[in-house]
Amino acid sequence: MAGKYPVRVFKCSNEEYPRSLMAEWLEAVKKETSPPEMIFGETDIEGVRLDFNFGLRLQIPALGDDTLHVVIGNAESGEVYFDEEVSRVVLVSFEKYFLPWQVDIFYHGTQIFSHTFNPEGHEVFFKFPKTTIGDTIALLPYVDDFAKRWGCSARVLVPESLREIAERSYPKLFFTDSMDKSTYATYYMNVWMDIYMPGAAHDGRMTPMEQMGRAILGTPYTVCTAKFRPNKPRTIREPYVCIGVQASSPWKGWHYPGGWDAVVDYLKGAGYRVICIDRDYEVFDKELIMKIPEGAEDFTGNIPLTERINLLAYAEFFIGLGSGLSWLAYAAGCPVVMIVGFTLPWFEFDTPYRVQNYLTCYGCFNDVRVDYKDVKNCPYHKNTDSQYECSRLITSDQVISTLERLRRDLSRKGEFSQE
Repeated sequence: MAGKYPVRVFKCSNEEYPRSLMAEWLEAVKKETSPPEMIFGETDIEGVRLDFNFGLRLQIPALGDDTLHVVIGNAESGEVYFDEEVSRVVLVSFEKYFLPWQVDIFYHGTQIFSHTFNPEGHEVFFKFPKTTIGDTIALLPYVDDFAKRWGCSARVLVPESLREIAERSYPKLFFTDSMDKSTYATYYMNVWMDIYMPGAAHDGRMTPMEQMGRAILGTPYTVCTAKFRPNKPRTIREPYVCIGVQASSPWKGWHYPGGWDAVVDYLKGAGYRVICIDRDYEVFDKELIMKIPEGAEDFTGNIPLTERINLLAYAEFFIGLGSGLSWLAYAAGCPVVMIVGFTLPWFEFDTPYRVQNYLTCYGCFNDVRVDYKDVKNCPYHKNTDSQYECSRLITSDQVISTLERLRRDLSRKGEFSQE
């Protein structure tokens, strides 16, 4: 794209950022999203090309000594973001999320081109990160809604581990490994945060994950989280509980000494089989270790998530962290006990069985002042006695008390269903 004409980035917001910081953001977004180099959209004007595959991208050709007057704005509000005479340039918007674009081009005062953003009947590409489970579960329903609302053909790249489930749950979406050259627009589906601000209208740490799709796709309402159904009947006859003691980083774990062992002992004493469904048997980073509790049954391994859904759908409940497995359990309709310290209570999906100690340090992930380039370390109390206290000071008694309340609720639910 930049080989023929130089690229010029323009901003839609009035907020002023240092040029060096803008350059850093854009390079980070490029690395994360791998945008196409070529502008796909041809127009009736020779040399003018327009698409929305890395924000708005508009190529203005050379016209000898003449220039074209380009006006780029918002079709709904009438705001104008760019209004200049230009030639031999590729204009690229800094913002990469949904905006109702309006593009008008004039030559010597006469309008020669006008385009209002409208993906109806076009292909739109939605790209998810390669590994994130929770983000995908929270945001995928927004893709389905966007396709229905705009009447477009949605091509979707999701993590390979979720593809089979997604295809079964959203049969009208086309799941693929790459975008097509006829793609009209692309959206990068992620909980954008910190230096990745161009991907969404605001820092993702300021918004519940279940609402982040509104900031990326301009959806005017909240769309319910994905619901995944099992594709096999129940195989374990006894009452059982699934647990997940690991997360993407050890600092997200529950580090109360002996906590998991105490919970497993309690559950087994209550008559449940306790099944650990983490991918790895053990994960560690420096002094932090997350490993399967000794009393739990080892169902760890790089097992297809469809099989995890089949386990979770019939489990009495799931006990986990602020991680992808908790989102998977939630999507499977399994009651979730979430043990978490690093986020604020509104960030993940709502569960009445969230376990958090509000009398200690907590919620650092949602502090937009924190630089999360190194997310493995405690940002407030690194290398002090208070390090990771958000999870270390959640006691096993607190978790067990929540489990007892959950069991009472399930018992009452069973009584009502029998009536």
